[in-house]
Amino acid sequence: MSDKPSVLFVCVHNAGRSQMAAAWLTHLAGDRVEVRSAGSDPGANVNPAAVEAMREVGVDISAEVPKLLTVDAVRESDVCITMGCGDTCPVFPGKRYLDWQLDDPAGQGVEAVRPIRDEIRVLVEDLIKEIAPQPQS
Repeated sequence: MSDKPSVLFVCVHNAGRSQMAAAWLTHLAGDRVEVRSAGSDPGANVNPAAVEAMREVGVDISAEVPKLLTVDAVRESDVCITMGCGDTCPVFPGKRYLDWQLDDPAGQGVEAVRPIRDEIRVLVEDLIKEIAPQPQS
């Protein structure tokens, strides 16, 4: 890994889980990590319930747009985290791959999305401790 690790979050539509994960990582790690997200079959827009759930915790993802997963996005990332997209993520030697088993927020209301949001935050906090801990002062 380089001095600044890069993480790619992948789910099918890049409209819920991967968007929330990318937002959490950006929010919690700041510029210590390069963050990407993409989908194997991107949706038209980000899930409104995910937008609302993140807004509730002070993170705005309303301007985000689902993006198509590309080979370059995987190649340029140190860690690729999939969330229910099966084997659609290209595999390159030397990359680290994780699969986070998370419920799909598609079609659910904000009440159902909140626990997914909170579970993603815990996973992201653990990831940060591992790949980009706070510098010792």
